[in-house]
Amino acid sequence: MSILVTGGAGYIGSHMTYELADAGERVVVLDNLSTGFDWAVAKGVPLIVGDTGDQKLVAQMIREHKVDSIIHFAARLVVPDSVADPLGYYKNNTVNSRALIENVIKGGVRQFVFSSTCAVYGNPAQMPVTEDTLPAPISPYGWSKLMTEIMLRDAGTAHDLRYVILRYFNVAGADPNCRTGQSTKNATQLIKVAVEAALELRAKLDIYGSDYPTPDGTCIRDYIHVSDLVRAHLDALRYLRTGGVSVTLNCGYGHGFSVREVVEMVKRVSGVDFKVEIGPRRAGDPAQIVAASNRIRAMLEWAPQYDDLATIIAHALAWEQRLRRHDPAKRRTENE
Repeated sequence: MSILVTGGAGYIGSHMTYELADAGERVVVLDNLSTGFDWAVAKGVPLIVGDTGDQKLVAQMIREHKVDSIIHFAARLVVPDSVADPLGYYKNNTVNSRALIENVIKGGVRQFVFSSTCAVYGNPAQMPVTEDTLPAPISPYGWSKLMTEIMLRDAGTAHDLRYVILRYFNVAGADPNCRTGQSTKNATQLIKVAVEAALELRAKLDIYGSDYPTPDGTCIRDYIHVSDLVRAHLDALRYLRTGGVSVTLNCGYGHGFSVREVVEMVKRVSGVDFKVEIGPRRAGDPAQIVAASNRIRAMLEWAPQYDDLATIIAHALAWEQRLRRHDPAKRRTENE
């Protein structure tokens, strides 16, 4: 039996393939390579290029690779882009997920781990936000993920499919062994952008809004190291394999940092005082969102190893320096 990882050539998905391979699991990856890279997939893991919405292809993969579990990452995930292109996000994130879930049911897969987001909460009034907080997305991205959560819940009830929904907070950092990291061009994640500015890959860093109702006027986020995040997925899979019931869990550390605090930490870790400019707010950005993480720690026995902003930034910086030194076209050969 094997695990199908959708979006397994992307930022988080590639870390997942390494985590699973390191654990001795049999893995197969499905990715359309729109934002992922073939060289990012762990050595020895089969990569099938295609979409989750291609039901014939997915059915064939489930059958031929004897898939009994799915970890579903494949999605578009930039909040401002979703505001500009809502139908594209609903098609890629929601419609394709619906097709995947149908294949899961028909193929007899009984364990499903879904990559959701704290964007389903919108702009919550109380912090930290718990899993019992009523979802109220303020972006098409958040809505597209919440719709998939609802479909998964209803399909699970009707067809005896057990699942874990993980609502991510802000993912950052890179593999501590520098095997993979955030490699997408024109990425929008704050730490990635700040590290690029420190390495003079960007002329400056823009802060979007300085008049939020927070101590320094900039948005506050709960930043989680990507390696801790993928380990939570492995913990979720083990939980389901031992008979765990379906559950929705926050995946964050339980404390946040403002944009200004992150920028200052990147300057400190990198030793570079790069240029920063203040711009207007972006549509769809909540002022503050921090996870209540006690439930995931208790239910999955999840124990983060990299809950330190300086460490997260140092790993992101190391990966960015690796990207600068190596031609991406050659890295697949190096990894193999």
